[in-house]
Amino acid sequence: MNMQASKTARDLDSADPLQDFRKRFRIPHGPDGNESIYFCGNSLGLQSEEVSIAVQGELERWARLGVAGHFDGPLPWMPYHQFLRENLAWLAGARPGEVVAMNSLTVNLHLLMVSFYRPRGSRRKILIEKGAFPSDRHAVASQIAFHGMDPAEELVELEPGADGLIDEQAIESWLDEHGDQVALVLWPGVQYATGQAFDLKRIARAGRKAGSTVGFDLAHAAGNLPLGLHDSGADFAVWCSYKYLNAGPGSVAGAFVHERHADSPDLPRFAGWWGHDPDSRFRMGPEFVPASGADGWQLSNPPILAMAPLRASLEVFREAGMNRLREKSLKLTGYLAGLIRERLEKTIEILTPLDEKRRGCQLSLRFKGGQADGQALFRRLEAHGVVGDWREPDIIRIAPVPLYNSFADAEAFVARVEELSE
Repeated sequence: MNMQASKTARDLDSADPLQDFRKRFRIPHGPDGNESIYFCGNSLGLQSEEVSIAVQGELERWARLGVAGHFDGPLPWMPYHQFLRENLAWLAGARPGEVVAMNSLTVNLHLLMVSFYRPRGSRRKILIEKGAFPSDRHAVASQIAFHGMDPAEELVELEPGADGLIDEQAIESWLDEHGDQVALVLWPGVQYATGQAFDLKRIARAGRKAGSTVGFDLAHAAGNLPLGLHDSGADFAVWCSYKYLNAGPGSVAGAFVHERHADSPDLPRFAGWWGHDPDSRFRMGPEFVPASGADGWQLSNPPILAMAPLRASLEVFREAGMNRLREKSLKLTGYLAGLIRERLEKTIEILTPLDEKRRGCQLSLRFKGGQADGQALFRRLEAHGVVGDWREPDIIRIAPVPLYNSFADAEAFVARVEELSE
């Protein structure tokens, strides 16, 4: 079903300096054959033309060059991860030596916790948020158990307030009182269920003041919010690239290690030969000599067919500009939130903070009719070409992404909810 956009939505789209980027993305079609209202970039970003070209190019080089592709051409495979470094650092607000594209998010989280979760004496606890993404909770609980301790005793989950959100003041207050027991603060950049964005610098400062190490899971922040990881003072961070970064399902993740740890001799790590100093790597010696910076946490050589999409996508982000993307994101999600409050107030509750500093693209919605009615509405929306996602127990998540979503999409979403919730 086609819906005619209002003059307001058309005017906003017409004035959007990023409007032409939408044409470079492949938007899935709904059951009626028209483009879907794709608000699921917080789960899986869409494919750009550049990504398709990049992957095809590497396939052709493999066919043409065979093993020589490791060394020949403008993008040889041997140092391929280095071709992502500058744009990855730009995106993360980091210095080039502090970032690396490798593995997947939870693998990177484990690898960095090996180095940065070092329980000693009474300082053994890991602080996370209550309701953390299950993969993070599983990872930290298993790390605690790996050290021979009980997660029921050493895993602290900070409860949200009555509004379902966690204020940074609450984190600071808890650390002021209990920080001498904490070995690691692991916090999200954006909470996956509520869509709440956090002040990373403030949290890192509180953690370091308490004497703990600080790490961030930026799965829902990378490509969504401007990041300043170096200036935040965090010890490490990890993120995936298949959500807002549009690098494809299961694509290569990213990691940040602050430069103060670049050559630390005191950090244990799980070693692999690609983390070995490149100047001596191929001498095939028995001793591990770590590469300087984040590169030293690599294990295996880069998976080229999985890294090519990320390289191409990062170039698209650099072209668009993170500040311009954030500016549009605030307008686009703010416009959608305003329409929901104006036209769906009796139907939908917005859980995500509406304060611009406390949210990114995503809005987390709750249907006021209850869980069963909310699930039924979600299924009807899917059947009518709206792509979002459902998170238990009763949350519909939608994310207008500034690279490929429009103000007309936002208006069409509200119209569909109006129609299908009657």
